[in-house]
Amino acid sequence: MSQVHAMSDDQVAGELKKMTAFIRQEALEKANEIQLKADEEFAIEKSKLVRQETAAIDSSYEKKFKQAAMSQQITRSTVSNKTRLRVLSSRQELLDSLFEDTRKKLSSTSKDKGKYQGVLKNLILEGAYALNEDKLEVQARKADYDCVKKAIGEAQSEYKTKVGKDVSFSIDESDPLPDESAGGVMVVGTGGKIDINNTLEERLRLLETDALPAIRVILFGENENRKFHD
Repeated sequence: MSQVHAMSDDQVAGELKKMTAFIRQEALEKANEIQLKADEEFAIEKSKLVRQETAAIDSSYEKKFKQAAMSQQITRSTVSNKTRLRVLSSRQELLDSLFEDTRKKLSSTSKDKGKYQGVLKNLILEGAYALNEDKLEVQARKADYDCVKKAIGEAQSEYKTKVGKDVSFSIDESDPLPDESAGGVMVVGTGGKIDINNTLEERLRLLETDALPAIRVILFGENENRKFHD
């Protein structure tokens, strides 16, 4: 039989010391393992949070940048539109003023009798060409009757030359143009059913409409934004 020897106090103390050292070592290793895992998880979570915050900041910045860009675009567009409207308004005022000044000067057209007679002849001829009738009536201001009679003679001669047939004009003294009219004539045909308004006021009104695009180009140049031209 084997004999069991009792350990001395020193041996017991030594064994306890070894056990304590082993347990401590195990605990330290376990603690290091836990610390490493905790550090790794912390780093992962930290990186995740940093990415999330960075993405949130980028998103917020992008949103604010788009808002700022949109606000700037709206402001620029608003300023541009207001400027364009002011320019258009100023141009229209200039055109209105131009035609108003011309309208005021219409009455002076008849002062130069020789030149005015030529104008009347052309206005009468234009009416004759448009109506193409043998007999026509002319309405004019009473003050212009002398000039109109001479213009009629010239118009009849020129009409005969260019058209190859006669046309007869008569002044309708029963229905003259108003004295305050700037001048010109009304050429009436078909027994008074059709008339050509060739008064100076009417010609100016037509000029405002028909010649306005050309006048705009002369005064302000070609419109750079215009893509199509008639």
